Amino acid sequence: MTLTQQVITIALVVLGTMLTRFLPFLIFTPGRPTPRYIQYIGKVLPPAVFGLLVVYCLKNVSLLAGSHGLPEAIAIAVVAALHLWKRQMLLSIAGGTVVYMLLVQLVF
Repeated sequence: MTLTQQVITIALVVLGTMLTRFLPFLIFTPGRPTPRYIQYIGKVLPPAVFGLLVVYCLKNVSLLAGSHGLPEAIAIAVVAALHLWKRQMLLSIAGGTVVYMLLVQLVF
């Protein structure tokens, strides 16, 4: 990429980021109630994304070869246990990732 292309790319990325960050505050002013469909999306989108992550992470797991999906199953159990215990999505994801990586690198 030329310097001009790099500057244009960075400018567009900054513009896109700023637009997605500031647009909700411009559209949904504090004086008006949030529309019901936005409240619905805010309620169902996080679990949907979490489910999508689970499907994506398990799509290439073979139960008939290698470790038979055991590290993945243990990591899923850790994620579920952490989430039930602390109710912190970031902690659950990070904890499961760390356990999975340790299992794959040191055990399996």
